[in-house]
Amino acid sequence: MTNGITVTRERIAAMEPRIRPYIRHTPVLRVDMADFDRPPLAVDLKLECLQHSGSFKARGAFTNLLERAVPKAGVVAASGGNHGAAVAYAAMRLGHKATIFVPEVSPAAKLERIRSYGAELIVGGARYAEALAASERFAEETGALQIHAFNQEETLVGQGTLGLEIEADLPRIDTLLVAVGGGGLIGGIAAWFAGRIRIIAVEPEGAPTLHRAFEAGHPVDAPAEGIAADSLAPKRVGEMMFPIAEAYVERSILVGDDDIVAAQKALWNRTRIISEPGGAAAFAAILSGRYAPAQGERLAVLVCGANADPATF
Repeated sequence: MTNGITVTRERIAAMEPRIRPYIRHTPVLRVDMADFDRPPLAVDLKLECLQHSGSFKARGAFTNLLERAVPKAGVVAASGGNHGAAVAYAAMRLGHKATIFVPEVSPAAKLERIRSYGAELIVGGARYAEALAASERFAEETGALQIHAFNQEETLVGQGTLGLEIEADLPRIDTLLVAVGGGGLIGGIAAWFAGRIRIIAVEPEGAPTLHRAFEAGHPVDAPAEGIAADSLAPKRVGEMMFPIAEAYVERSILVGDDDIVAAQKALWNRTRIISEPGGAAAFAAILSGRYAPAQGERLAVLVCGANADPATF
């Protein structure tokens, strides 16, 4: 139960076949950490970076557009880039108008992807919070349906379908590492697993949103800096996901920008996987040693976004 809104395994399971025609079942790659110059360890990488629009966000976007009535004014979203791209893609596929607000920190690769889906793109403000405020004003003025990146019931349910898919692919894992920004992804996944596996949050040191919330006992403002600020720095985690995280997320691990860049480079150099900083953060926890698995622990890592140019890392 999250602020009176229930995000359950039953709702996630019911939603999955509705969005299935529009999303990919992304692959799993088993790697040996010996290939990354670390002690031997089998790790399963769930490559959600290969999802439509370049990230897991397509799941929540389609759930919103299929579950909620879309007015003539279309939909509006604020995003560091990935959510905007997903909403633009879903709107294009389903025949709706989309207006996307992004902050100035959003990288060119994400802006180009949003434009490629035919959405109206508005760039302004230094960080996500300012783009969100502008999108809220736009929704009030036009009547467009606002689709929140993480603090929205349908978004959590949609992202939870990734948990369902991970369990189908990897039914025997003990632990799953998930990157956190606003918490929609880990909230949905945690709601699906409901304590049946260990879920570890991974966050940049410059944007410890869930880490600070755990310390305070409720969502609070956190710094919004660092190399992954376009995807993992929304200022604070969502109110809807926090009770789920309190119940089912074991803890948050912080990784540095250098750790994230090293993970990006390693994924590209050793496996030819392209990952943006936020997408590589969970793998950075393993590569850097910030997360040390127990003997025999069956470990999976979510690589959740790929909207980056490998030339930049």
